[in-house]
Amino acid sequence: MNNSAVQPNRFRLTPMRPRDPGEDSRAASSLELFFDLVFVIAVSIAASNLHDTVTAGHLGDGLGKYLMIFFAIWWAWMNFTWFATSFDTDDWLYRVMTIVQMGGVLILAAGIGPVFADENFLILVLGYVLMRVVMIAQWLRAARHAGKARAATLTYACGIGIVQVLWVAWMSIDDPAISLAGFLILVLAEVAIPVIAEARGTTPWHPEHITERYGCFTIIVLGESMLASANAVFGAFEDSDDLVSLVSLGILSLLVTASMWWIYFWPPHHRAIGSFGGSLTYGYGHYVIFAAAGAFSAGVGIEVDSQLGNSALDPVLATFTVSVPVAVFVLGVWLLAIRANAGGVVNTVIPVCAVLVLCDPIIPVPTFLTTFFMIIIVITLIVATPKGDETSTATEVEA
Repeated sequence: MNNSAVQPNRFRLTPMRPRDPGEDSRAASSLELFFDLVFVIAVSIAASNLHDTVTAGHLGDGLGKYLMIFFAIWWAWMNFTWFATSFDTDDWLYRVMTIVQMGGVLILAAGIGPVFADENFLILVLGYVLMRVVMIAQWLRAARHAGKARAATLTYACGIGIVQVLWVAWMSIDDPAISLAGFLILVLAEVAIPVIAEARGTTPWHPEHITERYGCFTIIVLGESMLASANAVFGAFEDSDDLVSLVSLGILSLLVTASMWWIYFWPPHHRAIGSFGGSLTYGYGHYVIFAAAGAFSAGVGIEVDSQLGNSALDPVLATFTVSVPVAVFVLGVWLLAIRANAGGVVNTVIPVCAVLVLCDPIIPVPTFLTTFFMIIIVITLIVATPKGDETSTATEVEA
């Protein structure tokens, strides 16, 4: 049932009933897109801190903190996104609560710097907990009119509440090893909540809407990567006389980013979430895709610093900071969305080229091999057609 067709009550609130998963022309709302923009601020700050830490020569430390922080960003975004596909009412209370969550994102973003600087998680955890507490209120509101999904909504609310108390307690741990173990345990607890909740009563999701939401976030993250890459190259013009190398790196970075976009949007993503198991795989697997896209921009900045001699990182490792995120991104998209919708040629070219991207450091032109193999993948996709689309393509040609 479309909540927009339900009459609001005297408080001008629309009953939060489950949305129809087969609703026609369901698309991302302007509020959802606005929500995504705030999250990209956090992604940008995380990538910037990753760049600074790795350039200083602390590759392992920077990568570990980036992945921890990115979990908080991705998990909070994903939970809101799947909730919205099931219960979005777009009334004033829903909007206000969403904007409060956006405030939590900004608090989280403000806490990213202290995590990288001195492992102070206080501000970041407070911002994360604020977002999650608002989600508890959203789930409790949905429970009033959820019908068969009521047990699931209450399980979500209770599970989120318990884990948030544990996150606050986690901050009091001083021992690094115990702290890391506790973090991993709490991550497992967070990702287990949907599994447990959906087993008690499935909430409806709209395949086309949810995959559009993932696509929109991918575009925004890739746009952030392009902006960060451009700023890194443009900012280096004043410090280097070798403009040819910098311009070449800028052009190659643009081609790689465009290829990442092309690869992501080639397959019909909505086919991947027909079942609950497929939805979990698709939803959780995007952590790798989003994190890799965010890290790509940091890699370009690291490569620029390496060319200028401003990096403590080995030049070979600097090149890998570009090629590894690209390879991870491509393999992630292939596994989640392309493999089941492609023929033998595509399913051979993509993984092989993704692995060959890692050969980039063997030649002196940074990112050249990465760009070359990405273009090979794009050409292959231009020639190929996703499974199930052959008939419609043939009909269009005949017409």
